[in-house]
Amino acid sequence: MKIAIAGFDTEGRSSYEYFLALGHELTILDQNEELVAPTGADTVLGAHYLDALDRFDLIVRTAGLPPHVIFEPNPQLDPAKVTTQINEFFKACPTSNTIGVTGTKGKGTTSTLITQMLRAARLDVQLAGNIGVPALDILPTLTPESWVVLELSSFQLIDLKASPNVAVCLMVVPEHLNWHADMAEYVAAKSQLFMHQTASDLAIYFAENETSRAIASHGDGQKLSYYSPPGAVVIDGSITIDGQIICKTDELKLLGAHNWQNACAAITAVWQITQNVEALRSVLTSFSGLEHRLELVRTFNDVLYYDDSFGTTPETAIVAMEAFEQPKIVILGGSDKGASYDDLAAAVAANNVRQVLLIGDQAAAIQTSLEAVGYSQFMPGGATMPAIVTAARELAQAGDVVLLSTGCASFGMFQNYKDRGAQFKTAVQALV
Repeated sequence: MKIAIAGFDTEGRSSYEYFLALGHELTILDQNEELVAPTGADTVLGAHYLDALDRFDLIVRTAGLPPHVIFEPNPQLDPAKVTTQINEFFKACPTSNTIGVTGTKGKGTTSTLITQMLRAARLDVQLAGNIGVPALDILPTLTPESWVVLELSSFQLIDLKASPNVAVCLMVVPEHLNWHADMAEYVAAKSQLFMHQTASDLAIYFAENETSRAIASHGDGQKLSYYSPPGAVVIDGSITIDGQIICKTDELKLLGAHNWQNACAAITAVWQITQNVEALRSVLTSFSGLEHRLELVRTFNDVLYYDDSFGTTPETAIVAMEAFEQPKIVILGGSDKGASYDDLAAAVAANNVRQVLLIGDQAAAIQTSLEAVGYSQFMPGGATMPAIVTAARELAQAGDVVLLSTGCASFGMFQNYKDRGAQFKTAVQALV
């Protein structure tokens, strides 16, 4: 077939290698005119890279490319010609043991917990998807007995044509409204994870989130809540399921009450596969989290510096602040994702925040929300990360927490949340 690889990022490169190995005729499409393509590859680069797609038999959309961007210059294009890495993975996957995890935040943590729990129970399991490992890359490692855990974003789900056997929806709040047309489209995209399930599949959802419940209501999978029975719950400081205590909340290595939810989601999913209490417990009491998620960078002059750069919504900044009782210097701001900052401002006022450092394009909008709740301990953070960290150092007192949990996207000042977190950690380690 003549196949177009639309978008040559990490996922696009993986798709290119996969279809090249199958012997197809490939063309790389990308808006970056300076893209360095594999030797000998056909390319269409620049502003008109998506023109005249009818000439291809198949177009493989990379996750970050919205479907409407493909169809607007190609209104007559047959939708059946457009596929994605995840759709192709489900077609080729040799095992029916698939677990998909979505939600606004917590996907990576929950997916990793599930994977590590299954491994601790001595099952063959692979983790892929939005977490950084392209799904097609793990195909050669799979057997019919393997388990696959997929972390899936709304970008990957919006045109999904298959559902995993176990689908998990965490808390869902407004997010990516600069990519989706509106909240309704964002929710509809998440719903695709469940839409194609059959009666033999499982649909697991966060009991305390109406949107999560609504998303999981799609499809014919058996509905199973967590954070309320019959799934895992927190009772009297212990995480339990089916009357079995897995561990106490104060034994969790993961910080913050929001991670109780992630732990309960993972336990609920894994419990349907194995009831190996020791395997679950061993992971929960040893796994301290993923990079840039409430990650302790350093203690300097009796001040704790935490990198939560992955937190790019007001909701994630709120739960990060709530994870610490100590006085806090909180770094807030960045680029716009269409969110309101009113709840964030109220949380700042209620959570022992000594000072807010405001950065990026959204500094003024956050300041307005802070002023509306009567909070006045804010100041400009600076234009570079070393300047921001220096300002935080000067404000912090012994016993404080300096928290990078901006509640905003990173663009403008940084390449992405990873770059922002890496620069924060470099600046903190440089303090002398």
